[in-house]
Amino acid sequence: MPAGLPSWLAPVLRLGRVDFSPAHRQPSFGRVLIALVVSIAGSLAADALLVRIGTAIWPGTSGYVHFQFHDYARLTIAGVVIACAAWPVVTRLSSAPRWLFFRLAILVTLVLWAPDLYILDLGQPVRAVAVLILMHLAIALVTYNSLVHIARVKPLPDDPAGPPAQDSGRRAGASA
Repeated sequence: MPAGLPSWLAPVLRLGRVDFSPAHRQPSFGRVLIALVVSIAGSLAADALLVRIGTAIWPGTSGYVHFQFHDYARLTIAGVVIACAAWPVVTRLSSAPRWLFFRLAILVTLVLWAPDLYILDLGQPVRAVAVLILMHLAIALVTYNSLVHIARVKPLPDDPAGPPAQDSGRRAGASA
C-alpha cells in the first residue's frame, strides 16, 4: 500500500483487492480501443435487439420514447466509454483486475437501474422499464466480456505464475 493513506483505508482496499502492485502487463492502448469499438457495436446491437423483442412481445411499448435509437445510443456510448476508460485504471490498481472489474460492473449496473426504477415510480410502463433494465444488463455483459477478453492483461515475462510454455505438440518424455 502506498505511504500516506489513512489506516482505516487499508482493510477496505484489501477487501476490494486494490493493492497497487499488479503482477501483469497493462493492456495495450490498441487492444482497449478495439474492445471499445466492439463494446459499443455489441451494446448497441443488444439494445436494438431487446427493443425489437420487447415491442414484439408487448406491442403497447412500441413508440416508447426511450426505445428511440438516438435516445438510448448516446447514453449507451457514454457508459461504454466510461467503462473502457476504467478498465486500464483497474488493471493498474489491482493484481486481480478481472475479479475487481466484475464486481464493479455489478455495482455500476445496480446503480444504473436507479433511474429506471425512478421513472417506473413516476408512472412509466412497467414492461418498457423492464426492457430498459435488460438493456443495462446486456450493456454490462457485452462491455465486461469485450474488455477482459480483448484487452486482457498478460503475465509479466518473469512471472512464474504465468501460463506454462507451450511445447510443439509433444508430450513430456515422448521420443522422436
